[in-house]
Formats: sequence, structure tokens, C-alpha cells
Amino acid sequence: MKTPESTALETVVKQDRTILVAGLLAVIALSWLWLLLGAGMEMDAFEMTRQSEPVVALSVMPSPMIQFVEWTFGYALLMVFMWWVMMVAMMLPSASPMLLLFAIINRKQRSRGRPFVPTGVFAAGYLIVWGLFSVIATLLQWALEGTGLLSSMMVSTSALLGGCLLLAAGAWQLTPIKQACLRHCRSPIAFLSGNWRNGRGGAFLMGVRHGVYCLGCCGFIMGLLFYGGVMNLYWIIGLAVFVLIEKLTPAGHWISKAVGIGLLGWGGLVIASNL
Repeated sequence: MKTPESTALETVVKQDRTILVAGLLAVIALSWLWLLLGAGMEMDAFEMTRQSEPVVALSVMPSPMIQFVEWTFGYALLMVFMWWVMMVAMMLPSASPMLLLFAIINRKQRSRGRPFVPTGVFAAGYLIVWGLFSVIATLLQWALEGTGLLSSMMVSTSALLGGCLLLAAGAWQLTPIKQACLRHCRSPIAFLSGNWRNGRGGAFLMGVRHGVYCLGCCGFIMGLLFYGGVMNLYWIIGLAVFVLIEKLTPAGHWISKAVGIGLLGWGGLVIASNL
């Protein structure tokens, strides 16, 4: 039989969960909207998608028709923010079960007299990891554009580079490290029970640790955006859906390996067909 205290706790938990879900949906929706509008660039994502197409020639020299943008400090900051918002849009949906479970456990901790920690602290740690990834991705983008291996549409101009990206992502899918990171991402209860830390500092560190596991799971897959087009909606949506399937479906770990084998075959075909 439920006591008044337990009934009140259940009510509060449901209210917190509703607020958290609404907040997550709002952040994800705004992130996708900003990407669709062009992420602060001159063209929207639909126009950039029409102009983004991976090359099939093995030449690493850019076409004379390809124009490259001038990298300034402001443009670099825009690119970092673009990557970060893109990661929020693509990765936050698959991280939502972890955030929701953290909120439930944290609320129960509070009912036992322990300090309450906002779920946003955990989420901040998680998103900071992807913010660091965004800085690295921007530096790589700058280097690739400088060598002519990436066009102004942020898509590979070299089939050799594209094939290597596909091979690297495929090989990583089959490594023990990738599969270990995937297990952590697929098991929120096991992760939180094995890594729980009290207080705001503990919640932040848990978020960082979960972000590191998530990066180890999906970092190479996100690198495929350099092949298909950083602002190519087909690739952005496709990779986001794959991450959801990989992490949230019962057969996700098998699908992960199957996709790895497929990427290896695809990458090999891209390179072999141009030799």
C-alpha cells in the first residue's frame, strides 16, 4: 500500500520527467532548426545539400571551379558552434534515456536527504566533451580545406580521402574499444550504478565520462560527414538515425558490426574502382 510520502514522490518525479522531456525536445528542435536555416551561413541546409556530392575520382587536386572561403577568427568560431550544435542535434536524442534516468535517481537521492543536483549539470559535462570534439573537427576542416581536400561546400574533393574515411569508420566499428563504449551507452542503469558520484562535481564528472564513452562510440562515424558533406542533410539525418538505432534497439550491437563490415566494403570499393 502506498504511503502519502511515496505518492507525493511519484508525483514530483513525473513532473520533473515531464519538464525534462519538454526541455530536451525544445533543445533538440531548436538545434535542428538552426541547422536547417544554414547554421549562420549564407545558404540554408537544403541548398548546401543540393551542392554537396562526394567525388568519385581519385584525384586529390581540387577542381578549378571550387572556391574556398577565407578562414578568419570569426569564421572559425562559427564553424566550432556549427559543429557543436550539430552534435547536440544528432547525439542528444540517444543520450536522453541516460539523462532521464539520472533525473529519476537524483530525485530519489534528494528524498533521502542528499543534496539535489540539476540534470543540467550532468548534461553540461556530456556536451562539453562534444564541444571539444567540435574544436578538433573545426581544426581538421581548416586543414583539409587548406590542402584542397575539402570544398567550400564542406565535402571531400578526393575519393582517396573519402575511401580512407569509410575504411577508418568501418574498422573502428569492429574494435573492442568501440564495442565497450557502445555497451556503456546502451546500459544507462549499469553506467550510473557503477559511476555514481554525489554532488554537482560528481554529476559533472559523470556527464564528462559518459560523453567520453559516447565519443568513443560515435566519433569516427561523425567523421563520415567529411565524406558525405558536413552540411548534407541526408548524411546528417542518416547518421543521427543510425546512432539512435545502434544505441536504443535490442539488436543495436549486431547492427553496429554489420554497418562496420558494410563501411569497409564501401571504402574498399571506392578506392579500388579508381585504381
